[in-house]
Amino acid sequence: MTAAGSRKRKPVNLALQGGGAHGAFTWGVLDRLLEDERIEIEAISGTSAGAMNAVVVADGIMRAGNEGARDCLARFWKAVSEAARFSPIQRSPIDMFMGNWSLDASPAYLWMDLLNRVASPYELNPLNLNPLRDLIEETVDFDTVRGCDKMKIFVSATNVETGRVRVFERTSLTPDMVMASACLPLMFQAVEIDGVPYWDGGFMGNPVLFPFFRGCSSRDVVIVQINPVQRPGVPRTAREILNRVNEITFNSSLLREFRAIEFVGRLLDEGKLDPKVYKDMLVHRIEAEEDLKPLGASSKLNAEWAFLEHLFEVGRRAASNWLDAHGEDLGRRSTLDIRAMFHGPEARADAKAAAAAD
Repeated sequence: MTAAGSRKRKPVNLALQGGGAHGAFTWGVLDRLLEDERIEIEAISGTSAGAMNAVVVADGIMRAGNEGARDCLARFWKAVSEAARFSPIQRSPIDMFMGNWSLDASPAYLWMDLLNRVASPYELNPLNLNPLRDLIEETVDFDTVRGCDKMKIFVSATNVETGRVRVFERTSLTPDMVMASACLPLMFQAVEIDGVPYWDGGFMGNPVLFPFFRGCSSRDVVIVQINPVQRPGVPRTAREILNRVNEITFNSSLLREFRAIEFVGRLLDEGKLDPKVYKDMLVHRIEAEEDLKPLGASSKLNAEWAFLEHLFEVGRRAASNWLDAHGEDLGRRSTLDIRAMFHGPEARADAKAAAAAD
């Protein structure tokens, strides 16, 4: 065993965002983290594509450890690509020639996008067919996932009737729960579990972090972020506006949890909370905004193998860069400055304006 392998691995909690085909970026990140001998995954919280990656990892780890998880992830994403080969929604020849991964010029995508705005999935897909559900059942052994004793899993979905987040835990996970987490309401009928309808978990938790606070021993939370928080400039076209609204919506719950973590950390620093009761969480983020920002929202439906491989390499590179810069910080300090996020120049300007108004 190497010197690195002989050291005790550092337990971490992973928070995996959803993002359709962009989940292949998370595949690359996971592949690199599973390769690193310094890290042990204690728990994964996932939404949508993040939930799919989570159950595939759990299945693979039980089969053959970290290498088994890496193999299962590769097979899963290859199966996703194979299932999409005969879809009418493909890049246009011009986009292929220009190396553009977007589907914005695809006639089938534009037609589907228009239909989704005027008709519901109950009208367009009355039989409620969903090939992705079949793929999940074929590639993941949920009995193995439920019996996984190597890590905890938290999958989030949004209760359609109450608007609240529901977190499904590993011991009871089913394919329907994973599909509920990935149920975009304009594309799929709500997924009913025990008579309760659910939509995509990203509306209320993308992903949820609070299960880590009470159910895990590690203080380290590594967020694998797909959706850009900041995007300079004002969107002008209807599609650009809708895409930015979706980005803001699917990041809002995560930002609220960041604020709660920052608030608790500040009170602990000031001695106003009991450290035996409250955790000072160490927060980290692996992202590649410069690579992912230029990709249009329509590219989240592009499951071409070349594109998934590209995202995988971007994810591996982002994880490698983060490990080189911050791998030794695990267990010691946060590497994402949440306090600056909420108390930076913009926040101070808002506070000053509010004071002047009073």
